[in-house]
Amino acid sequence: MRITVIGTGYLGATHAACMAELGFEVLGLDVDPLRVAQLSQGKLPFHEPGLPELLRKHVNSGRLRFTSSYQEVGAWGDVHFISVGTPQRAVDGGADMSFVKSAATSLARNITKDALIVGKSTVPVGTTRQLREIIRDNKRPNVSVNIAWNPEFLREGFAVADTITPDRLVIGVESSEHEEVLRAVYATAIAGGVPLIATDFETAELVKVAANAFLATKISFINAFSEVTEVAGGDIRILADAIGLDARIGRSFLNAGVGFGGGCLPKDIRAVQVRAGELGLERSMGFLREIDQINLRRRARVVRLSRAMLGSLSQRKIAILGVTFKPDSDDVRDSPALDIAKKLFDEGAEVSVYDPAGNANAFNRFPQLNYMGSVRDAVKDAELILVLTEWDEFKALSPDVLAAQTSSRKIIDGRNILDFSMWEASGWSVGSLGRRWWPNTVVSRQTVSQLELSSGPAS
Repeated sequence: MRITVIGTGYLGATHAACMAELGFEVLGLDVDPLRVAQLSQGKLPFHEPGLPELLRKHVNSGRLRFTSSYQEVGAWGDVHFISVGTPQRAVDGGADMSFVKSAATSLARNITKDALIVGKSTVPVGTTRQLREIIRDNKRPNVSVNIAWNPEFLREGFAVADTITPDRLVIGVESSEHEEVLRAVYATAIAGGVPLIATDFETAELVKVAANAFLATKISFINAFSEVTEVAGGDIRILADAIGLDARIGRSFLNAGVGFGGGCLPKDIRAVQVRAGELGLERSMGFLREIDQINLRRRARVVRLSRAMLGSLSQRKIAILGVTFKPDSDDVRDSPALDIAKKLFDEGAEVSVYDPAGNANAFNRFPQLNYMGSVRDAVKDAELILVLTEWDEFKALSPDVLAAQTSSRKIIDGRNILDFSMWEASGWSVGSLGRRWWPNTVVSRQTVSQLELSSGPAS
């Protein structure tokens, strides 16, 4: 069985390399000839642990190739995975389906033998049936081309494992024959005990957005309680530990901080609201609007914390440690960290940034910041340090070593990854999200009151 992957961005390149690792001959397609050339040389255009080695291995073995020709793909493949992007529409926040529809149309027109098209992109419910009609209208009369849906559940930083040994497989199919094709594709994972759920198109489409909406809700839930503990008193970390011991709740995704970002959670919770509205169900997903707003408030909160610690942000030197939305990634899409850095810059601060993997992508999106090659360079002469991504390098920071490299012992832990007592014992003023105040910071009671009462965007 020959497998093709249409779209070789993060999802597609990962899926292509992993399918080759599972023993299939794989042909990846992208409309960007520069990306095709880069991948054909075994070079990965983004950061993902373990994937560069897999890509080089199978490009060198000849098991994995890349092309920009739909004609070549259509004549060669038996199972065609669509892995193109569904970015957020600027006009209403819904999912832009133009790339998915274009891929399905081009495939249908060029497939010359019986084949199964399998969607992996995150799409609004109802998409598969729409694509089925597009395929029927465009396919050649002498071939059978069918469609199934197989949502991805990749976590950046763990994408290889999540593809080869996922925690579950979900497929939306119309017939047992199509199910058997996908069981053959994922035979290794199934033999290893990975559960497979075969269902209808609509359920398969909804699984991914439902999972992301739930995770976003859980993150915003603990951040909403973080707003309470910051004002009323308490420690959000201990609160999260306590409720996380309840088996019905669990501890994962209960880490209060600057909130979620990336290319999935924010986009997906907005897109599902739009789709629910199209179905006449605006109220069903209305709670996600508040989930989104809670998340965005955390960014503004960090700016207010910074202002409270420094008195003014204009012409103050601030160091940002971490600009990716999560560690083990170079992804800065909708990154809370980068957004905070931009807000501080807009208020007149002199902002220096260091991220182990994200500097280049952050520079492409916001070049006005000062991007540094190390923690030492970023914090030099800084009056305030903000830790905004939970890289292991930042978790291991020494307060005494860092004190010798900066001009002021003031730090905001935006991810609650530092040992507050150790840092405070070393003379640092530690700002955090989820505690009432930091004991070593001397500020006026008026400033504290303004900080506690403000819940709107940073001015």
